[in-house]
Amino acid sequence: MGRVVTIALGAFTESVRERVLYNLIVFAFLMIAAAILLGSISVGVEQIVLINVGLTAISIFGLLIAIFIGIGLVSKEIERRTIYNILSKPVTRAEFILGKYAGLVLTLVVNTAIMTAGFYAALAIQQKGLALHDFSLLIAVYFILLQLAIVVGIAIFFSCISTSLLSAVFTFCLFVIGNFSGDVRGFGQESGNPFLQKLTATIYYLLPNFRNFNVIDQVAHGVRIPALLITSNSCYALLYIGVLLSGAILIFEEREFR
Repeated sequence: MGRVVTIALGAFTESVRERVLYNLIVFAFLMIAAAILLGSISVGVEQIVLINVGLTAISIFGLLIAIFIGIGLVSKEIERRTIYNILSKPVTRAEFILGKYAGLVLTLVVNTAIMTAGFYAALAIQQKGLALHDFSLLIAVYFILLQLAIVVGIAIFFSCISTSLLSAVFTFCLFVIGNFSGDVRGFGQESGNPFLQKLTATIYYLLPNFRNFNVIDQVAHGVRIPALLITSNSCYALLYIGVLLSGAILIFEEREFR
């Protein structure tokens, strides 16, 4: 565990040094500022506009961080040949993968917290204060973090078997498809073709289902998020991340470096 923590802190430090990280945070605050302007234009729906745009900005910029830094956590070490120095130390390959994953998740948590603080600052300015029910919006932020944690797992999985560029493409495509996996299954059910129904059902269960994590519109309109959804999303994310990391470790254990 100590070695995993050390690798995680190293990955976190390396991620913080990436200039793209600071740029994304700046753009996130600009997006939130734009949300305030949009809200002032849309009379009567200022708060809804601010919440939608602000939380969407946090999600988008978090996704960019997860993909563009996540794909390089493993592949960069391989391309730079620094993987030999790391694995020559008393560190197993499983510890290396888990440490890199934990480091990027820590980076995402810190940056999401910063962007969330900016979002609440904008909300407080617009409303001239914060009410207790405003903190229910943190459920949407929590779901965004769960979603990003899965994306990081996908990025690391692909980075163990492919180059940085292909890993980015595969991860982004899987994220997009994961937001429409329910539609794919519905298409198969409506087709009436048994083979197509089984195929789309298999795709539905294999691909990550990101749609259940998107509750931005609901919280913006004050809809209460059921505790069952919070629990099911948490369990689903943990299970899916466990499968992804297990697959990444198995592939990385068998990979030869020359």
